[in-house]
Parts: sequence; C-alpha cells; structure tokens
Amino acid sequence: MVIGLISSVVRDGVPSYLKSVPIPRSFGGFLELSAKEWLHLVAFSGAVGAAGYYIAKPYIDQCNKAKADKDMPINPAIKKDCKKVVDVVDIESLGEKVSYCRCWRSKKFPLCDGAHNKHNQETGDNIGPLCMKRAPPVV
Repeated sequence: MVIGLISSVVRDGVPSYLKSVPIPRSFGGFLELSAKEWLHLVAFSGAVGAAGYYIAKPYIDQCNKAKADKDMPINPAIKKDCKKVVDVVDIESLGEKVSYCRCWRSKKFPLCDGAHNKHNQETGDNIGPLCMKRAPPVV
C-alpha cells in the first residue's frame, strides 16, 4: 500500500507538477511571467535548492573538516624557533619506566604530563604517550 502510494506520487504527481512549473524557453520569457508564475517558480527553485543543500551538506562538512585538520599544525607551540624538533635521550639515564609525549601538548615535553587526555576529549583523538620500561637483566 505504501509502495503503491509512493509509486503513484513519483510516476504521476511529480511529472504533473513539473509540467506546471513555468520555466520559459528563453531569457526573454522571464519578462513575460506573471506575478503568480514568478511566485511558483521561486517556490520551486527554493525547494530544489534546499534539497540540494541538504543532500550536499554532509560532504561539504566532511571536506571542510579535512581541510581544517590539514591546515592545523601538529605541534602548536613547542620549540617553534627550531627548524626541526629533535630530542636525544641517553638510555643510561632512563629510570625503570618513562613516558614520552606524542601529542605535542605536554608542558614537560618531551616527557608526557597527561595533556593528551584533555586533547583527546576535545578532539575525539586517541593519542597516548610512548612508554618505555627497562627490561629486567638477563641472567
């Protein structure tokens, strides 16, 4: 029953409605339209434009988010005066366990201070630290 109703609207109603839309055959024909025809044409154009907008909106939003993500630097503030941030750590100076920042938001960079938790909450990211621990001595 529902399919029959949808079929009837698409097969009969839409073509009948489209035949009634006053679309002139030339640019000069727009000057000959009455106020009622203009109102019909504007309403039809608005409906088509709104439908197109809502169909395209998810794709446009996705493109805008991807562009914003691409334009945002990974490193927001750490050692920006350096051409490349490089930290060398002597393995002998490591304690039993150490965590290194990978989100670039730690106040103790290159060590992790947990700043990734706030970053993950705000952005939906899932970044965490690089954790290293000393292996037990081999006997």
